[in-house]
Amino acid sequence: MIPNHAQMHLRFNGTTADDIQVSGNHYKDMPIQPWHVMESVLTREEFIGFLKGNVLKYSLRAGRKEGSDDAGKARHYMQKLSEVTNGSHPRETS
Repeated sequence: MIPNHAQMHLRFNGTTADDIQVSGNHYKDMPIQPWHVMESVLTREEFIGFLKGNVLKYSLRAGRKEGSDDAGKARHYMQKLSEVTNGSHPRETS
């Protein structure tokens, strides 16, 4: 179950998913984050499906891949999904 927006806000203390990088800086160091590219070329429904798929992937894989913070990655994608679906996504308000 994906937490509602109020729960997500409390969990991440107002930090947006775009401000976070789980397990390194490999995406944050890029001029544009890959999910921004995906968001621009996919429909809203496709992008939401991409986010949901990653929540499932990382949730199911958590604890099975040595050295990977899959639970953290799943939470990160849940946060992004919550922002997109609840209208608190920065790109939706600009």
